[in-house]
This record gives sequence, C-alpha cells and structure tokens, in this order.
Amino acid sequence: MNSNFIDYVKITCRSGKGGAGSAHLRREKYVPKGGPDGGDGGRGGDIIVRGNSQMWTLLHLKYTKHLIAKPGEPGGKQKSTGASGKDVVVDLPLGTVVRHEEGGEIVAEITVDGQEEVILSGGRGGLGNVHFKSSTRQTPRYAQPGEPGSERHFIFELKVLADVGLVGFPNAGKSTLLSVLSAAKPEIADYPFTTLVPNLGMVPYRDSRSFVMADIPGIIEGAHRGRGLGHRFLRHIERNAILLFLIPVETDDIKGQYDILVNELKEYNPELLDKQRLIAVSKCDILGGEMLEELKKSIGNQVGSVPVTYISSHSGLGITALKDTLWEMINEGRVE
Repeated sequence: MNSNFIDYVKITCRSGKGGAGSAHLRREKYVPKGGPDGGDGGRGGDIIVRGNSQMWTLLHLKYTKHLIAKPGEPGGKQKSTGASGKDVVVDLPLGTVVRHEEGGEIVAEITVDGQEEVILSGGRGGLGNVHFKSSTRQTPRYAQPGEPGSERHFIFELKVLADVGLVGFPNAGKSTLLSVLSAAKPEIADYPFTTLVPNLGMVPYRDSRSFVMADIPGIIEGAHRGRGLGHRFLRHIERNAILLFLIPVETDDIKGQYDILVNELKEYNPELLDKQRLIAVSKCDILGGEMLEELKKSIGNQVGSVPVTYISSHSGLGITALKDTLWEMINEGRVE
C-alpha cells in the first residue's frame, strides 16, 4: 500500500504550437480576382491542471515524464479558422502545488475540487492574409506563422489537506489514535517509522458532523535538515489547520520533546508556528488517578498557553474531550 502513495514528481510540459495563418486567394469560376480569404490558424493546446477530490496521490503521474499538448491547425480558405490544438488536462489531488523546477516559482495551488489552472499556454494562431489587405495592397500573398509553444520543467508536490495534523516522534501512537478516532486502518506496530506515508481519516462528530485528521509520519530530531525522510514528512504539515502534538506519557521529558518538535517545525518553516496547537499526552491509562493529577499540574505550568489534553487510545480515556476540543478549535471564528 505504501508504494502507492506518490507525493512528488517532475514532469516536462510542452504546450502546442499555434497553427499558421492561410495565405489563400479566392479563386472561383466567375470571380477570377476575388482577393485574400485566408483564415487564421488555431491556437495551440494548453497544459491545464484540475483539482479532483477523489484522488489522494500522484501515483497516476509516477511514470509520466512528458505532457505534450497538440498544435493548432492551420487556417483555411473562405476565412475559416483552423481548429485549436487539444489541451492536456491533468487531474490532481487537492493540496497539490505546481512550481517551476528552475527557480521554484509557484505556478498553481490546487485546493478546490474542479479548480482549473493553466500552467503553460499554447501559442497563438497566426493571422490569415485577409488581415493584411489594404487600399494599397489588394492581394497580400503572405500570412503569419503560428506562435511556438512553450516548454518548461515542473515539479508537482502534494501537501496533504486536513483539519488536524498529528505531529510526533516515531512510535508515539499517532496511527493508533487515528484508527480509534476514525475508520482509517493505518499499519500499526511497535517500532519506529511504521507510518511511511500520511494517512487520512474522517473523524465523526456529533450530529453527523465530521472533520479530517492526517497521521503525519514521525518526525526525528534534525528532520528540517532532511534527516531520515524529514522534508518529505514536514511538507504535509503545511496544509493542516491545527497541529496536534502527540507525546507518550512515559517520555522522560514531555516539555523537552514538545520543544524539539516545535523547533523542527520552526526551522523548516517559521509560518507553521502560526497554526493552532494542542498537546495530547497519550497512554495515560498506565497512570493512577493521583499520578495523573500530579502530571497535569506539572505540565500545565510548563507549556504556557498551549492547551493540553490527557488521553488513552487503548482505554478511551479523554477521547471524547479531545474531539470536543478539536471541534471547537476548528470552528473558532466561524459564523454558523
């Protein structure tokens, strides 16, 4: 299953050349000198990207090296315009960013189903000789050639769209939590890096409402420098509205681990720290009531204004409260 998740491809795109204008002169049995009647050439095909909410990966582009649009047809007699070249339309999952390989300029960001963006325009068709007729030039015998198409190298990069992104070190229990909250069935095992690709889950809430949660593969210290699969993991956090930091209760220094995770996000992209944050201390079922209360007091004094919730995916402790908190954060500022 993991091999089917592709989130980064490079493709060379070439738009279509415009069709040449026609230099035809009207010649009929009873109209020996009818003058110019050459039509315009058709435009070359565009390269277009389109949002598709039913897609979750760039797998369909894994082996695509070139996207080539058709050229426009030349103009014809009787002022007929040549047919336009056929566009190439590529469906992309929501959250895909398209940018130039050279320079990294963003060309399109696909965030809405059905959204269409032209990333490379075809050449314009040439004008037919009918456009060049004048009082002093009655029979122009020339027309414009079509404009050439363009060729550029593009990078297609998927950044998972979700309301909540689960952030934590490998083996923090993120996949387990996602499986408990939603119908998603991510691979779960007691070793680091079980999750090698993001998993999305639809979390049901009250009154048939729901929100989307993404299990982001585990971060390791130094991920912002590309350690492990750092950059590949971190890019998916950029499109999550809320960051849920999951830290196991048996961690020696919960505040220290949280600070490391925050620093990795900051070093990768400081704007990530503008997102809403929530800390969930997991596996709290292993603590007794008094120990849990002591933990709450000590952690509450350490992390400042970031809210902290205490949960157990195994026993269900605090899961309802966690969903309530996330729902409030997601809808904060929204007008019903």
